[in-house]
Amino acid sequence: QVQLVESGGRLVQGGDSLRLSCTASGRTASDYVMAWFRQAPGKERDFVARISWAGVTIDYADSVEGRFTISRDNAKNTLYLQMNSLKAEDTAKYYCAAALRLGDKVSQAYNYWGPGTQVTVSS
Repeated sequence: QVQLVESGGRLVQGGDSLRLSCTASGRTASDYVMAWFRQAPGKERDFVARISWAGVTIDYADSVEGRFTISRDNAKNTLYLQMNSLKAEDTAKYYCAAALRLGDKVSQAYNYWGPGTQVTVSS
């Protein structure tokens, strides 16, 4: 199994940039497809971005394409999400997730989750 812990979330202004990190422990992170999801109050947990084991496959939600960049450093067992041009609608709790297979871009496809980190964007 792998344990995940996110960090980097905070209150920012619209237009600012922020980088989230997710540190994995236990089983080697390179064994997993890694992803970011987010959940706003009263809403479902939505896919944000994912990256395959060696970074060959990268996908983004339409809402963040061109503004967010997902990356991973397998030597450090760390996943990143660089978020630029942040908008009020990006406000949510951001979760790091891991899966052994490159399945659908839905939360049900991921077996392991971190506790989340809050990102709040003021307009």
